[in-house]
Amino acid sequence: MPLFMDRHDVPGVTAEQVAQAHLADLDMGAKFGVKFLAYWFDADQGEAFCLAKAPTGDSLTAVHKATHGLIPNEIIGVSEDNVLRLLGRMSETGGDTPAVNPFRAIMFTDLRGSTSILETVGQSAFMVLLTEHDLIIRRALVAAHGREVKHTGDGIMAAFDDVVSALECSMAIQAGFEARSSEGVTPELRVRIGVAAGEPVDHNDDLFGSTVTLASRICDAADAGRTLTSDLVCELGSQRGFAFDGGRDVVLKGFSGPTRVYELATRER
Repeated sequence: MPLFMDRHDVPGVTAEQVAQAHLADLDMGAKFGVKFLAYWFDADQGEAFCLAKAPTGDSLTAVHKATHGLIPNEIIGVSEDNVLRLLGRMSETGGDTPAVNPFRAIMFTDLRGSTSILETVGQSAFMVLLTEHDLIIRRALVAAHGREVKHTGDGIMAAFDDVVSALECSMAIQAGFEARSSEGVTPELRVRIGVAAGEPVDHNDDLFGSTVTLASRICDAADAGRTLTSDLVCELGSQRGFAFDGGRDVVLKGFSGPTRVYELATRER
């Protein structure tokens, strides 16, 4: 379903009134086949924006007209990929900056057999599959307030302010690919994920250091469809109700001696 962003000129309206209007839109949206995803309010400029999936731009207007009467001044069709990239970057603007709170959980994803898939389906079809792969991961990143640091070609490196967000995101990513597989879509796409935590070096919108290297190497050691973590991530995650296996020692490139890694299971409730 197409994705739209609309703009409302609402001078004098308060943030509370915009929030109430959005709640009304959420309740009414299903009647018109519209799914509202997010909204923003710029009090200084007196503007509100809605992001929604809708059959047409007119159906988006119909919802607003039926609820609060705040008809959009402008509606534009947008690319989901571009919006998710933007939201991922916006999410890092809140809270402490790295200079204040340098702790980060680092996550790497890697698409299993990407070279084999490329050789089988061809470059054009592979790029379509890679776009689908990216959207599944970016949806989870946005929901978990993660920051996409960079695309690695057949995976994504991301950073989180806490371990819980990284683990929630990892579970959502795997669930997204599981859902795709259950629908029988071919070729099957599976990713492996590695998560480590520490205080990486932040420079020029990129992250460096042993924590980043560890997360990447742990990802390399994971099986497709699985998430492996460092001992610190396991310790902090266990304290917040996440379940892990008993761990195993693996030899990681660039690290002297074996490293203990743990596989993420489902979260205990």
